[in-house]
Amino acid sequence: MLERTVQIVSNERDTDQYFRLVMRAPELAMAAQPGQFVHLRVMAMKDALLRRPFSIYQARGENLSVLYKTVGKGTDVLARMGPGEELSLIGPLGHGFTVPKAGGETPLLVAGGYGMAAMYMLAERSPQKGVVFVGGRRRVDILCEDEFRKLGWDVRVTTEDGSYGEKGIVTQPLIAELRRGAAGRKLFACGPTAMLKAVAKIAEEFKVPAELSMDEHMCCGVGVCLTCVIPVKTADGWEYQRTCTEGPVFDSREVLWEVPK
Repeated sequence: MLERTVQIVSNERDTDQYFRLVMRAPELAMAAQPGQFVHLRVMAMKDALLRRPFSIYQARGENLSVLYKTVGKGTDVLARMGPGEELSLIGPLGHGFTVPKAGGETPLLVAGGYGMAAMYMLAERSPQKGVVFVGGRRRVDILCEDEFRKLGWDVRVTTEDGSYGEKGIVTQPLIAELRRGAAGRKLFACGPTAMLKAVAKIAEEFKVPAELSMDEHMCCGVGVCLTCVIPVKTADGWEYQRTCTEGPVFDSREVLWEVPK
């Protein structure tokens, strides 16, 4: 884990409220692994003491990139920043995805909205090409489609309003694909909690392994504050684990979706 002051290389709008932020952060970029995240602070915001987590989208050369959506004061300020301005980063953080091996299981990636950001490095570093299932409410919520296609992946899009791709939710084409053949497949997912729960259920039904990047609110990002804990199964029952350190990626079979009373 490193803490660095980094410079913005570019900060450009992607679609609607989504932006791509590229920062010069050579040490962090070199150390980054698929599924990890960085904790970012806008230093100009003196009243904003807490950092915000962002999945690492790309790590190339000296540059590290994230995708973000403007949803509040912090990201609104961030969206107005430009090249040469500075940010504070801690990272790379967390336990990431297991990169598929050559000749191993065929990866099926499932992403909701900017959950696609956490998937790109996994697809880029995987010697096994597979299928990317991406879903969103509207067409503007579909990110990085062209980038995944350029890597040689089969990309299948769903939108809830039917404005692009297949109308429906992202798990529908996933189920259809597994019905054609589940043997030798492995699922990787990042997105809203409801989607992750559905993917875990599908993995159990079709008896395929799955890794989930859990979408929990994080404050400190380094395992101290315990605000991001989730219940996880153990040999003796269950316990709480921190998504910022033990996660954010967990084996779907380990996640306990409801705490026993």
